Amino acid sequence: MNNTPRPGRDDARRPRRLRADGVRSLVSETGLSASDLIAPVFVDATTDERVPIDSMPGHERVPVDDAVARVEEVLATGVEAVMVFGIPEFKDDRGTRAYAETGVVQRAVRQITAETDAYVITDVCLCEYTEHGHCGIVEPGAEEDPHLTVENDESVDLLAATAVSHAEAGADMVAPSASLDGMVGAIRDGLDEGGFRNLPIMSYAAKYESAFYGPFRDAADGAPAFGDRRHYQMDPANAREARREVELDVGEGADVLMVKPALPYLDVVADVRREHDHPVAAYNVSGEYAMLHAAAEKGWLDLDAVAHESLLSIKRAGADLILTYFAEDVAESL
Repeated sequence: MNNTPRPGRDDARRPRRLRADGVRSLVSETGLSASDLIAPVFVDATTDERVPIDSMPGHERVPVDDAVARVEEVLATGVEAVMVFGIPEFKDDRGTRAYAETGVVQRAVRQITAETDAYVITDVCLCEYTEHGHCGIVEPGAEEDPHLTVENDESVDLLAATAVSHAEAGADMVAPSASLDGMVGAIRDGLDEGGFRNLPIMSYAAKYESAFYGPFRDAADGAPAFGDRRHYQMDPANAREARREVELDVGEGADVLMVKPALPYLDVVADVRREHDHPVAAYNVSGEYAMLHAAAEKGWLDLDAVAHESLLSIKRAGADLILTYFAEDVAESL
């Protein structure tokens, strides 16, 4: 028997030895569990029945009185945390229903925390609550002048009021998503002054002006009525800017750092993980969800397989937590 290695072959380096059944799982570097996942829940104050979201198959807007039942469905899959988004009874130019004691999120959170063991996170933004669909109060003349945008500092004060109202309703964590300068610090100050020093903030620290948000805007009825959000959300071309944005939020008191979207920005997720010891979250957004569903409906992809692989890749890049519309389906398969 000739034991002489073939030219170019190195018997000391055979990675396939560790890919056999049995050992493959032992050397797997990344795991995914239901406790890594956060499920979005859309609560709609304008309806008394569940309304399917056409662009996000399998998801619905639920009435306030059905919020507990919806969260119980999530918990039954093993997912322990939910993110609550609200669609208000009416909208105005200042988003007043975002911080009203009787607002849709406030009412839903009171019921959910009273009747379930879910960990409840709330989205803190004004886009679902303003009649113009922007994430804060807009500057005078913004509808006609594309150079004008959201008035930053006054809007930040309203975000802080919104966060405090969510805390008073029983939220376990607040998640500001408006991409406004100084919002984390203002919210931290508001929570501390309101007696909620131990309530954590998950900041959308690196949030890009992405084309992947389309289906969410259908779900939350939050598309801008004019213009876009390029003046306050980040340029998709920029990675170094993300480092600066995240560092600012860390300095202002963010407890968890989120990157949004996830799959097109895995390099940013990896950067945040490498540079900071905070927990890192990533938002596997509606467009990422919808495009896999669309391909699966064509028979081009195995939906369960690509959903699991997508979330695994986000975890591998460095995310500790993943906000995803696949949460329930993937959790049940684990």
